[in-house]
Amino acid sequence: MGCGNLFFLVLVTFSVALITYNIIISANAPLKQELPGPSRFSSSITIDPVIKMPVDRSKSSSSKRLFHTAVTSSDSVYNTWQCRIMYYWFKKFKDEPNSEMGGFTRILHSGKPDKYMDEIPTFVAQPLPAGMDQGYIVLNRPWAFVQWLQSADIKEDYILMSEPDHIIVKPIPNLSKDGLGAAFPFFYIEPKKYEKQLRKFFPEDMGPITNIDPIGNSPVIVGKDSLNKIAPTWMNVSLAMKKDPETDKAFGWVLEMYAYAVASALHGVDNILYKDFMIQVLREKPFLFLFCQIIFLYTA
Repeated sequence: MGCGNLFFLVLVTFSVALITYNIIISANAPLKQELPGPSRFSSSITIDPVIKMPVDRSKSSSSKRLFHTAVTSSDSVYNTWQCRIMYYWFKKFKDEPNSEMGGFTRILHSGKPDKYMDEIPTFVAQPLPAGMDQGYIVLNRPWAFVQWLQSADIKEDYILMSEPDHIIVKPIPNLSKDGLGAAFPFFYIEPKKYEKQLRKFFPEDMGPITNIDPIGNSPVIVGKDSLNKIAPTWMNVSLAMKKDPETDKAFGWVLEMYAYAVASALHGVDNILYKDFMIQVLREKPFLFLFCQIIFLYTA
């Protein structure tokens, strides 16, 4: 028993040290990726390039294109704890050089205020009517965004959609450009693989299935006007996909991600795909990484 406990202690200590090292490196290391040529941002692209981060995003304060960070959350202890940590790191990097981070809102879709309203800027959204989510609580996310966009006074012209399990590890610039959104490409979002299911919601007269980007709704930086158009469609497509047994079975827990990708394509909003926008394992130079990875390492 003594040897087992010692091994577990050493494993946990090593994991914590590794996480701390990666956070320090990520927060301080300069970006060294090349800036892609202007042609890469053409609004006529049909297949999105997966590109690296720009080298220099520094701008004068007068020319900054600020974006508002929005995070949807339930009122669970787990989600609330994640939001408090994320908001701490948001405040830490908000006013740093190269940041174009503006305001922050936790969109709380519990339907009622909680005791953290004074700590975290919060908009209270109503959940879907009972039973409509069919046990898939993530369907409350697009509905919450619709309510927030309709009711809130959002000063910024751009919005970053993020999630409670993200931690910001360096100042984030506005990566969108020329009417295109900026998004992280997920390897498990495969429109070509699921063309049969997606054609129910993205008909052939809308163009090739590759017009649907391999993204979810988060992380995405998109113009506020574009998101105002996308959000109701995102909500309706999510509900329609959930009601279709074949699509629901095919997409499972990423159904709402596919719904956002389809809604974005239906409204002609293309996305620049930044592979270093977020990481899901501990490696260098992200802007975000998934907090669930830290929880996994602590509990391994």
